[in-house]
Amino acid sequence: MDLEAAICAAFEGACRDELEVPKPGNVHVLAEGHAMTVEDFRLAAQKAAPFMATQGARVGERILGAVEASLEATGQNINLGIILLCAPIAAAAEKGESDLRGSITSTLEELDLEDARLAFAAIVRSRPGGLGEAAQHDVRAPPTVSLRQAMAEAASRDRIARQYVSGFADIFDLGLPVRQRALARDAEPRLATLAVYLAFLSAFPDTHILRKQGAPQAGRVVQQAKGFFERVAAGARLEALEAELMAWDRDLKRAGLNPGTSADLTVATLFSARLQSILRRTGKSGSLQ
Repeated sequence: MDLEAAICAAFEGACRDELEVPKPGNVHVLAEGHAMTVEDFRLAAQKAAPFMATQGARVGERILGAVEASLEATGQNINLGIILLCAPIAAAAEKGESDLRGSITSTLEELDLEDARLAFAAIVRSRPGGLGEAAQHDVRAPPTVSLRQAMAEAASRDRIARQYVSGFADIFDLGLPVRQRALARDAEPRLATLAVYLAFLSAFPDTHILRKQGAPQAGRVVQQAKGFFERVAAGARLEALEAELMAWDRDLKRAGLNPGTSADLTVATLFSARLQSILRRTGKSGSLQ
């Protein structure tokens, strides 16, 4: 398998693994919701994956191609946040360097006006929930700055945009370490994925909820998530938590609360973990050894 194929498989695999875990408020194999199904997410990931991994494609091309493929396959915005996070990660991994974080930093520095134009088009076509008008660099207007500069304007109110400014700090300083600690305690990958999701959900207000339902609702979800995260960190097993997680899942969905940003960050963490493993086995030629 060459590196392009490996990146493609890693993206689809990360999306699939995230669906296997009962993540309260989101779509997963035990419960659908928000007019979306598990099959919608699986199909969107399958169709988006080749565009995410296209060799030599700029970040904006990956974003637009993956979004259009997902929309054509499902008829709705299924994975915009996942794509916005994973496109720079995929482009960075293509460099074949073992230091994925360093490659992401250089990839973000290379983003330009064309990347912004393509990404803006993808966002507009997706019509994400809670998208308002921005005082500067509104996605409905032609961009005047690079994609990273445009994301910087939104970073204070959108956790996905923040990754473009911070060098994906939430992934490398929170998501990946939490996953590694969870796997060290328990070999069950689903429990490690749940730990990552709860870590994001308890560390800061989910910006998808913030945009649609406001700070009080987002804050309450943070407090609820902290209790579950503490129990997972203390060694609770997934089967011991499942009934309570599902009850909370039903409560969130009845209230229309969808912690989509935390789920998107979880996919990006799983994708990065898979890529780090791949890159450790990849030589400078770009072929798996």
